[in-house]
Amino acid sequence: MRIVLLGAPGSGKGTQAKKLAAKYRIPHISTGDLLRAALAAGTPLGQQAKAAMDAGQLVSDEIVLGIIRERLRASDAKKGFILDGFPRNIAQAQSLDGMLRNLEQPLDCAVLLDVDFDVLMQRLTGRRTCENCGATYNIFTNPPRLDDQCDRCGAALRHRADDNEVTIGNRLRVYESQTKPLIDMYRTQGRLETVNGVGDEDVVLKRMLAMLEPFAKGTRKPKLPPLPAPIPVKAKPVKSVMPAKNKSLLAKSLKTHGKMPLKSPVKQAPPKKTSVKKASGKHVGKKSKPKPGHAKKKSAKAAKSTKKHKRGKRR
Repeated sequence: MRIVLLGAPGSGKGTQAKKLAAKYRIPHISTGDLLRAALAAGTPLGQQAKAAMDAGQLVSDEIVLGIIRERLRASDAKKGFILDGFPRNIAQAQSLDGMLRNLEQPLDCAVLLDVDFDVLMQRLTGRRTCENCGATYNIFTNPPRLDDQCDRCGAALRHRADDNEVTIGNRLRVYESQTKPLIDMYRTQGRLETVNGVGDEDVVLKRMLAMLEPFAKGTRKPKLPPLPAPIPVKAKPVKSVMPAKNKSLLAKSLKTHGKMPLKSPVKQAPPKKTSVKKASGKHVGKKSKPKPGHAKKKSAKAAKSTKKHKRGKRR
């Protein structure tokens, strides 16, 4: 079973994620814990994250996705995982879907722990933590037996300086503005499951188990996210390979006739002149062909002259 757990600060998603991980024997993957572990181990991605943090920049989505990818390749994540703290916006969700598609591990669903704003304010402003053993209390819903003293070890309880109404109110408003579009996207895709997060921890856990049981048994198949739209490829302009001489002829023809010639004009060589010699030694041009009527008259005169010449010889 592969799920993303969504919820505002104070919704109890961290607590419920640990209980679900123990129930289904799948890892609870918190991006905050992964980053701290990568920094401590000095992995290549951890070093990149440290460089960004030292420069006062946010750790990029590419680095976070790389750390998540490495964690999902571990043997204990083959049966599933619970992802907590990522994604937080639509761009991160789309990148996560692409990575899980490549790993052939698509999400079953996104689970939203729904808690009213006033209840969140009460949970966060009333939170107390033991400085010694880390036990947590809430002065409104789960108070210690003695004020500011841990029931387990008797150490003092600490109230975080940023657990005040102004700071918490700002955090909740930022969460809502960033995460609401993400929740709407999962809802539109039919992959969002909403669970009422108000009440005792065990009661909320039973609600989540009832919703997730069909996915765990395989009787309910996950809805796959839509494939990203293909990026249109712009055709590169083809450079002309026409010689400069032909280009000038083409431009001249277009200017004169207003259309492209079918063939480029070819200059024809002038006809060669031939000459013949006369008895006088002068050169004259080539004789033109005689007209048909003129040739007949000339042949008749020649015949008469030959007859006269023969008669004179006989005499």
